[in-house]
Amino acid sequence: MSNFPQRRSNNQQQNNQIRVNAKIRAREVRVISGEGKMLGVMSVQNALVLAKEHGVDLVEISPNAVPPVCKLVNIGKYLYDAAKREKEAKKKQHTNKVKEIQIRPAISDRDMQVKLDRAIVFFCNDMKVKLVLRFKGREMQHKEFGFETVNKFIEKVTPFASADSEPKIVGKGITVMLNPLPRSRRAKNPKGEVNLQQLEEAELEDQRKLDAEEGEESSQNEPQEKNDSRKGGKKSSFGAPVLDEINLEISPKAHRHDI
Repeated sequence: MSNFPQRRSNNQQQNNQIRVNAKIRAREVRVISGEGKMLGVMSVQNALVLAKEHGVDLVEISPNAVPPVCKLVNIGKYLYDAAKREKEAKKKQHTNKVKEIQIRPAISDRDMQVKLDRAIVFFCNDMKVKLVLRFKGREMQHKEFGFETVNKFIEKVTPFASADSEPKIVGKGITVMLNPLPRSRRAKNPKGEVNLQQLEEAELEDQRKLDAEEGEESSQNEPQEKNDSRKGGKKSSFGAPVLDEINLEISPKAHRHDI
């Protein structure tokens, strides 16, 4: 038999943290009904009898209160409701979060669709999206293609979001902020539920690749010493080419003799 402990589910771990029925240590507890009605302070024994009469559990929901507060409720239902509230709270944490999606002017149709799908998931989770189009090298000379790509992206996400302003040039790219529409006006994600964490990791990986490409490009564009185009030419300390390995036959000057 393996000596490693078996992995328990979140509900099992949470259940072990919450005191239920005979595990409640306090002598007296304040009891409330499943509907939230205050039933008063009583001994744990009396509270357990009351729970048994109602066919539910005695669940300690506020252990630090004096006396501790217990609720008459089925422990399974209590854990289910607690998990549901936690899930809703996590969704609200993403409300003011801004995600960044980066594209290129010559992005392929397939890559464009991948970026659109990711943006739609973010919008459906009430997140803003900062769309950034990066120019590379001589692409800056044709900014109109960049604006065309950005406007195409904005048009595709119209059922889910709207731009808070016109796209504008920022540094070596074009930037625009996209805000999710209210839920009442927003279309549903055609792909249904998507793992948000995996999506965020994929977008971060794409950004790292773009950053790496830009780093390689900048290193290639750094000024380098160029050899002279002439064969066998070397560069002197003054920048002028020096001819070497070229054999020139130089005839000696004729000496002048006095007549």
